[in-house]
Amino acid sequence: MRKKLNIILFFVLSVALFACNNQPQAVQSKSVVQPEWAEDAVLYEVNIRQYTPEGTFNAFAEHLPRLKELGVEILWIMPVNPISEKNRKGSLGSYYSIADYTAVNPEFGTMDDFKNLVAKCHKMGFKVIIDWVANHTGWDNHWITEYPEWYTADSLGNIIPPVADWSDVADLNYDVPQMRRAMIDAMDFWLEETDIDGFRCDVAWGVPQDFWEAARASFDSIKPAYMLAEDEDHPAFLEKAFQSNYAWKLHHLMNDVAQGKQTASVFKNYFTEAEGKYMPGSFPMQFITNHDENSWQGTIAERMGAAGDAFAVFSFTIPGIPLIYSGQEAGLSKRLLFFEKDEIDWNNLEKQKFYKKLVDLKTGNKALWNGDAGGDFKIPETTSGNAFCFVRERGKSKVLAIFNFSSEESSVGFSLPEGGTFINYFSGEKEKLDTQLMVEMPAWGYKIYIQN
Repeated sequence: MRKKLNIILFFVLSVALFACNNQPQAVQSKSVVQPEWAEDAVLYEVNIRQYTPEGTFNAFAEHLPRLKELGVEILWIMPVNPISEKNRKGSLGSYYSIADYTAVNPEFGTMDDFKNLVAKCHKMGFKVIIDWVANHTGWDNHWITEYPEWYTADSLGNIIPPVADWSDVADLNYDVPQMRRAMIDAMDFWLEETDIDGFRCDVAWGVPQDFWEAARASFDSIKPAYMLAEDEDHPAFLEKAFQSNYAWKLHHLMNDVAQGKQTASVFKNYFTEAEGKYMPGSFPMQFITNHDENSWQGTIAERMGAAGDAFAVFSFTIPGIPLIYSGQEAGLSKRLLFFEKDEIDWNNLEKQKFYKKLVDLKTGNKALWNGDAGGDFKIPETTSGNAFCFVRERGKSKVLAIFNFSSEESSVGFSLPEGGTFINYFSGEKEKLDTQLMVEMPAWGYKIYIQN
């Protein structure tokens, strides 16, 4: 039987103390412009190989009406390029071992198939970004034979991988101006020829900042592009190159709290330490799974257990752009193989309604929008070390979020600067909330209250 926590002390905060916990404010100006269509967007990561039995662009297109109903706007498609055969891992290889930067993987279809997919997505109101691997290529990429000096070599002149375990790829040398120009030209090709809307940049941390800034300048001459960096340790990337990066540290804290290794107090520490990290207008990607986490670290159930839904709600309400990975809305219960065919089972869309509810929450409340378009972020103290609460507000839009990140029931006490009538988002009922509150929460429980 779960033990109910008896709360004796009740902390009452003053409005002044409450207000000091604002969303982190950066001190520098930002050059990168956020596309208007990214202001309230939710990301959806597409694993073409595993999405359907066929594993093709055309087969994936049949799912677009369902994704439109889900409400996601930006489709991030994992690498679409041909995969190298030399030193290939598994029978099909890694998407991230690129054989040709300006061609399409025949496993997925033709270039015309991809162009038609992008056009169909645009017609339905989606934006499309593709995964881009600028840090390394596959071993049979034509660059290796034509321009070996574009690669990193050891003392004997042998081209080497960027990391020993990444034996299927060869490291590129960004000290070579000609290689940089060729890489930007290849990225421009996809913007101009296929009309995609941006890139998720793999191993962005392994590529120099000035390259990304030069690439951004080139993109801006073509169209507004959304850029997501697989990086968290280089905030300067967000000044003149990327709109978003990964919130890896926060994701790992979620796993730790779900597994009982940490308490919810780590979240307040995290947001306090993050002050000044993000340029005005930039924002992190928030997630509870993605292709790396699913394949290598485990499913949501394996890593988070009964806390999975609570952290999904958390990821959709804290500052940042939330991500849904292929199959997440179907309760994906297996680690998808990375180098082999291993399709997703769509027979039971058990989580589709839940995630649609979260997408609607995100897009329907300006306080939760991305970057500068969203609201501030204030964290009151609570009477439970396992609880975490925050308020986000922009104009007339206000969202109060309460979480019990514990496997036991809890009474959560906290104070608000002002009360009022709110809608309990998940029940739909109106509730009058006072400035001093004590809320009974089930294990791994969450409550979201909204005003508009």
